[in-house]
Amino acid sequence: MLNHRSAAFARVARALDARGKTSSGATLVVSHPYNRETVAELPLDSGDDARRKLQRAARFRSALSRHERIAVFDKAIALLAAEKRDASILITLESGLCRKDTMYEVDRVINVLHAAIAELNRDDGQTFSCDNATSDERRKIFTVREPLRGVIVAITPFNHPMNQVAHKICPAIASNNRIVLKPSEKTPLSALYLLDLFREAGLPESMFDVVIGEPNALGAALVCDEHVELVAFTGSVAVGKRIAQMAGYRRTVLELGGNDPLIVMEDADLERAAQLAAKGSYKNSGQRCTAVKRILVERTVARPFTELLVEHSRRWQTGDPMDERVDIGTLIDDAAAIECARRVDEARDAGARVLLGHQRDGAAYAPTVLERVGPALRLVQQETFGPVSPVITFCGLDEAVAIANSTRYGLSSGVCTNRLDYITHLIAHLDVGTVNVWEVPGFRLESTPFGGVKDSGLGSKEGMQEAIKNFTNLKTYSLPWDTLAHPHAA
Repeated sequence: MLNHRSAAFARVARALDARGKTSSGATLVVSHPYNRETVAELPLDSGDDARRKLQRAARFRSALSRHERIAVFDKAIALLAAEKRDASILITLESGLCRKDTMYEVDRVINVLHAAIAELNRDDGQTFSCDNATSDERRKIFTVREPLRGVIVAITPFNHPMNQVAHKICPAIASNNRIVLKPSEKTPLSALYLLDLFREAGLPESMFDVVIGEPNALGAALVCDEHVELVAFTGSVAVGKRIAQMAGYRRTVLELGGNDPLIVMEDADLERAAQLAAKGSYKNSGQRCTAVKRILVERTVARPFTELLVEHSRRWQTGDPMDERVDIGTLIDDAAAIECARRVDEARDAGARVLLGHQRDGAAYAPTVLERVGPALRLVQQETFGPVSPVITFCGLDEAVAIANSTRYGLSSGVCTNRLDYITHLIAHLDVGTVNVWEVPGFRLESTPFGGVKDSGLGSKEGMQEAIKNFTNLKTYSLPWDTLAHPHAA
């Protein structure tokens, strides 16, 4: 049952019809976090349903040429661009993210599709000459990437309901793989929307399918099935580690949590730094693995910086996420907002001072600025998923690095300084996957490598180029290549 009418919801309805009957007998209610109104009721897949979809995918082998895959992506881009507004509303209704954020998300999905086309137009093979070795072999060695023999399973979170799905399915399609995706049970509609969109764009049904259900009901069926060769997961550290244990002798690509710092040195343009801090803390309601979750400020400039941060934070308008003037929508549900407020309460009880915000209304939580935050508090040691700006002071570069590296996470970071010696030192010593100078930790392109270390990931990367590498097998072959017999051959 769908309670809205639009081109986007029509796609969801077609995707549901194409699924047919499920065997669980249970349903999932998707509610709008802002007002708790029912958006949709969906039949849940059982473990047996998931296994059937994996078996169907395993029996299929794609024969699509690069040209044909490019045509699919081109058509998908045209369809999505024409439905951009409806797709944005769909995301807002299921996630509570404001329309500004969800319009941006749809734009990002279009960029992911373009990145897939760019990779398909690039030859990803390698060539090695053999006559430069002492054995002087008259041969050349080549590499070619091939689709996996088994099926890819992808599991995506709620915070980017459509873009996270795109980052899993697009490299799979580009590399001619088959993929079965389980979106977050909190935001399943965007995945169903893309499922129908890709099928209209000409993608064979068995190349991409979606299962809807609770993790406990589907986890073992998806991760441990004999047809699965790779599991790609974005989400919490605890679930990611559990998947790694269950997967056994299968590949895993894990993009887990973050606790990203923005480091503000004493030479920084404080106005610019405060603007970045607010943007990094509040975009997407602060629900991003790469959100600014700790603001580390050199002690001598902490007071003027914090005043500017409060000033910038006041400008972020909260309210109904469907109102296009609003800058911050809700968190994913009431429980998430309650947990966010609880951690701020703990920090305040431990001596931190709340300068702005700390007001909750259902799933909505106002932009919140704190100072005098100790680096060992749970608010900043664990990943706090919400619009909170905790200011931590430090004295000197070494202490900044020590505080930044003091958590179990290592995803990304931002640095505000113009001194090259500071920049090179921080790039060398921060235990993270990315260092962005004069940008928020979340800055990236859809094609560039992205991923973390420590509890943020195993060092494997996402981004279109790296994802295609992860989703393929590399085959090496060699051929006779006598350049003396053919002097014009290189």
